Amino acid sequence: MTIKILEKMNNKIIPPPGGRGQNQFLENRLNITRRHFLGKMATGIGSIALGSLLVPELFKGDGTDTDALPLGLPHFAPKAKRVIYLFQNGAPSQYESFEYKPLLNKMAGEDLPASIRMGQRLTGMTANQAKFPLVGSHFGFKQYGESGMWFSDLFPNIATLADDMCMIKTMNTEAINHDPALTFMQTGAQQGNRPSMGAWVSYGLGSENKNLPAFSVLLSRGRGNGQGVYSKLWTNGFLDSTHQGVVFSSGEEPILYLNNPDGTDRTARRKMLDHLSELNNMAFDEVGDPEIKAKIQQYEMAYRMQTAVPELTDFTKEPDHIIKMYGPECLVPGTFAANCLMARKLSEAGVRFVQLYHQGWDQHGNMVGEMPLQAQDTDRATKAHHRPQTTRSFGRNAGHLGRRIWPYQLRTRQLHQR
Repeated sequence: MTIKILEKMNNKIIPPPGGRGQNQFLENRLNITRRHFLGKMATGIGSIALGSLLVPELFKGDGTDTDALPLGLPHFAPKAKRVIYLFQNGAPSQYESFEYKPLLNKMAGEDLPASIRMGQRLTGMTANQAKFPLVGSHFGFKQYGESGMWFSDLFPNIATLADDMCMIKTMNTEAINHDPALTFMQTGAQQGNRPSMGAWVSYGLGSENKNLPAFSVLLSRGRGNGQGVYSKLWTNGFLDSTHQGVVFSSGEEPILYLNNPDGTDRTARRKMLDHLSELNNMAFDEVGDPEIKAKIQQYEMAYRMQTAVPELTDFTKEPDHIIKMYGPECLVPGTFAANCLMARKLSEAGVRFVQLYHQGWDQHGNMVGEMPLQAQDTDRATKAHHRPQTTRSFGRNAGHLGRRIWPYQLRTRQLHQR
């Protein structure tokens, strides 16, 4: 051990050339006793043990086995474990669902007061109207639970969860059209190419199951007028592409192009991926683009999903009480109930974020006739999702717009225009 020679001058420590001055009391603390050494070593081993419990895959494989590492690690201890986001796409009417407005019903037929509009701009569908008669709700409302939360008669099952849910009615956007409002609800910005909510959860919490993506997307279409959904709603934005949502379909192949083509077995696929990984690693060594590594991880994930997905999409082993809770429609692929059941299975398998889009809520022509059908498709399965015995996940149910309190084209109240 090199002994540093220090000289005192005016109560200051003058180090020799190339040395480093330190306070004498701090210098003494550099002397580590056996007790200090064993204590610090025990703390380090304990941290390693805790890490292996929190992330079982952390110490599997050798140093070059990147697949043994989780896709992401939390920056701090998270409170949320997983999210199931039920999004009712197309803008369900708030006045026929959860927003009770008795004064609006009382003033039905009267012209919209100028104090309400306050000069705000109108959409192209109503810009040429001379009058704006008020239209109240066609459906009855009741209060539920100790909180006294209001629900329309269209959602009797969800209403029983009044004391177990948080109803937020203050969110709004500056947009008056579907696309920017929808994009805002998914990404926090009206413009595209920003990371979606699921991508952020994947980035922040990582993955609990290396055989499944941390962010999955399920699509269903109801019996009303539908608004389209598109990949920018589940994009990774500027995050690594490993955080992008993976879409499950309702066809024979839950994930397109996941299965091996005819004439290719699992062994041949493994050899092909190994050769492709070698080429990609050569490209990474040359250009250093991190997306190349992300692409390698995606290929490996798809290979592992070939064995994990078929078991998840098999509903034949589900117990009768689960089928009863979600309704018989859960056995029909592509329905909202089937996707809810799939979301439960994905969540229990370790998928961090499951996004459901249910289309058909854009009732421009016949709200009174179409909205009850949409509610019938979603009410029972949504309640089943929030029962503690069905899933231990956090549910979120939302839409991106609502309806105005006046109709367009001055149609009759029976058609109940948006």
